[in-house]
Amino acid sequence: MNTKKLLYIETFGCQMNDRDSEIMRQLLAATHDVTDSMHGADAIIVNTCSIRDKAEQKAYSLLGALRKRKRENPGLIIAAAGCVAQQEGAKMLSRMPHVDLVVGPQNIYRLPELFARAGEQGKGIVATDSAETFHIPPFLPVLRQGSPYKRFVTIMQGCNNFCTYCIVPFTRGREISRRAEDVVAEVHHLAAGGVKEVTLLGQNVNSYGNDQPPGARTGFASLLRQVAAINGIERVRFTTSNPKDLSEELMQCFADLDKLCPHFHLPVQSGSNAILKRMNRRYTIELYLDKVEKLRGYRPEIALTTDIIVGFPGETANDFQATLDLVEMVRYHSAFSFKYSSRPPAQSCQFDDSVSREEKESRLAVLQERLTQITLARNSEYIGRRLELMVEGESKAADGQWSGRSGTNHIVNFPSHDILVPGQLVQVVIREACLHSLRGELIEEEAGSKESGEWRTTSGSCPCAR
Repeated sequence: MNTKKLLYIETFGCQMNDRDSEIMRQLLAATHDVTDSMHGADAIIVNTCSIRDKAEQKAYSLLGALRKRKRENPGLIIAAAGCVAQQEGAKMLSRMPHVDLVVGPQNIYRLPELFARAGEQGKGIVATDSAETFHIPPFLPVLRQGSPYKRFVTIMQGCNNFCTYCIVPFTRGREISRRAEDVVAEVHHLAAGGVKEVTLLGQNVNSYGNDQPPGARTGFASLLRQVAAINGIERVRFTTSNPKDLSEELMQCFADLDKLCPHFHLPVQSGSNAILKRMNRRYTIELYLDKVEKLRGYRPEIALTTDIIVGFPGETANDFQATLDLVEMVRYHSAFSFKYSSRPPAQSCQFDDSVSREEKESRLAVLQERLTQITLARNSEYIGRRLELMVEGESKAADGQWSGRSGTNHIVNFPSHDILVPGQLVQVVIREACLHSLRGELIEEEAGSKESGEWRTTSGSCPCAR
C-alpha cells in the first residue's frame, strides 16, 4: 500500500527555477509522489521569481489563495521557495502566516529535513541563510522524472555583476561554480539514460570557473568541450551570457563543436552607451557589435536572440533611438523586450529621473512592432533550407502534424504519417515562415543519400502555430 503523500509544485520564472523544481521533486521523492493537481495535494511548493514585479505578484497571489485551503486542511504544508522567498525571508511569514516554510535557492537541498520539521513544529520556518562556503552538491537526476530526451543541467548559481536594475545577486548570491567533474558526471548519467540534449544553466555562464583557484580552474569553453565529447549527447545549449565575459575561446567553440547548437542568447539591454553605463553592464555597443560580428564569422548560420529593457531611468528619446538603431544593425532572430521595473534593493531604485509609464509603454510598442517585423523577415530566410530537427512530439497545430526544434531554436511543424519518437533527429525542408514557428516537409532519406545529398520530401501541408 502506497503511504506517500502528494506534492504539487507551481514554478514561476526562469530555467534555473525549472531545474530547482526538478531537484525539489527528487529530494522529496522518498515521502511524496508528484501530482499535477493542486486539489488533494498534501504539500504545495510555490517556486517564486522576483526578477520582475509581475512574476512576484503572481506568486503572492497564489500563496494568498492558499490561505483558505490551509484553514480547511491544517495538515497541508505550504512552502515558498525561490528568489522571492530569499528576498523576503521572515517578512513573508508576517505577510502570509499560513505559509509553513520559506526556503531560498541555496537551501533547497535541505528540503527533506525542513519538511519533517514543518510537519512537527506547527510554525513557520525560514531557511534563507546564504553560506559563503556553500558548494553545489553532486546531484544525479532521476531519469524516470522529467523529459526523457532533453534536460537542464545547472553549472553555477548566483551573479557578481550587480547590474543596477537586477536583484539576482541579492536573491541567488555570489557566483558559485559547480565542480566540472560533477557536471560531466551528471551529463554522462543523463546520456546513459537516453537524454540527447542538455542545456547548461547559469546566471552568467561565461564567467563559469572564475570563482575557482587559478591552478584548479576549468573555464566555460573547456567545460563545453568536455560535455560535447560525451557519447550519446547529440546537442548542447547554454544560457545565459553577459557580453563583457564572452571570450574568443568560447566563440571558437561554435566553429569547432558540431554538437553546440548554432543559437546564442546574448542580452544587450540597451543600444545606448550612456544607458549601458548607468546599468553597469561594463561593455559598449561597439564591443558588443564586434562580438556579434565574430560570432557570425565563427558560425555563419548562428541565430542570435537578446533581451532589451526600455524606459530605464534617464533614457532619453535619443537613447531609445540608439536601441532601435542597434536592432536594425543586428537583426535579431527574436528578442524579449520589457518595460523597466523597479526591483528593490537594486541600485536603480534610487535613480530619480524615471521615465513615465506612458512613455515606457509607447516605446515598448514601437520596439516590439519592429522586432516582430524583423523576426518574420528572419524566419522567411529559412524558406527552402534544409534543417535538422529534434522531434518534440505531436504538434498542437493540427492532427497528423509533428513538432520539432532546430539547432537555431526554431519550432518547426511538419506532417508525417509515421509515428515519431521525441528526441528523434529528422530532416525537413522549410516551406513557410510564421512569426513564432516555421512550417516544413519531412525529408525521406534515400539509401546513401546523406553522402550524395539526394533526398525527397513527403507531400502534404501543415497549419503553423501563428
